[in-house]
Amino acid sequence: MDIRQLRYFIAVAEEANIGRAATRLHMSQPPLTRQIQQLEEELDTQLFVRTPRGMELTQAGTLFLAEARNIRALIEQATERTQRAGQGRLGRLDVAIFGSAILDRIPKLILNFRNEYPDVNVVLHTMTKAEQIAALRQNRITVGFNRMLAPLPDIRSEVIATEALLLAVNLNDPLAAQPALPFDALARRPVILFPSGARPNFVDKVLALCEARGFTPEVAQEVGDAVTGVALVASGFGVCMVPESATTLQYPGVVYLPFEDAPADARVDLSCIYRADDHSPILTTFLASVRKSAALQDEAMRSA
Repeated sequence: MDIRQLRYFIAVAEEANIGRAATRLHMSQPPLTRQIQQLEEELDTQLFVRTPRGMELTQAGTLFLAEARNIRALIEQATERTQRAGQGRLGRLDVAIFGSAILDRIPKLILNFRNEYPDVNVVLHTMTKAEQIAALRQNRITVGFNRMLAPLPDIRSEVIATEALLLAVNLNDPLAAQPALPFDALARRPVILFPSGARPNFVDKVLALCEARGFTPEVAQEVGDAVTGVALVASGFGVCMVPESATTLQYPGVVYLPFEDAPADARVDLSCIYRADDHSPILTTFLASVRKSAALQDEAMRSA
């Protein structure tokens, strides 16, 4: 028995006539008759009663019609799901996230993708930069988000956003009364840096900016993430330079101030990283969605 025979059987059962079924199937009557006979022989069961008016289903034939329709529906569903998977519209997508970017940009990008492709199961993993690279190479994730990735031959890095840097300041600090700060304000306060861990990272970015302006900041603490850094600002440990996305952290007693004389490079990129040899449809679909969403976010911010 094959799928073609099931299709022939369903047509004859629904038309109740060999001639009409043959017309529907765009074939002649004799081969269709032979196919039905072969099906009955294989099942060792009579499916039809031949009458002067056409073909009537036996009790066994009625049961087989229901099963044949179920099988046809399953095949159609499998075909559709396979096609959608091949188009990147179905399947599982493992995404690695990190630090301050999960506070604003990344959730919006992923939410837009999920709204556009609801049948893709997006699984999130919190990983450091080194963990993301290892997981990509081991095929445990498809894509990651991170900053300041050193060039790697097997990993692609695509910038999806560029964020301004601001200074988180405790409300009790006299600096908090100013609408904007000179960049060298960092030279006059203890500075909280993040993230601790593998370098290069955002710590190096902050230190390089300070060095370019001719001073080395007093490092009060080096912590694991922006959340901890801003929490320490709220507790009065010092000031903390943060990407714009971290300003969604609304700690009581903390304000975020721009720099009035920010260097041109006082910005930090957010990148999407993935394997250079990964040409899977689901990654292609995700990247296209991220690029579109990132462009719309940037346009909205410029218009605000």
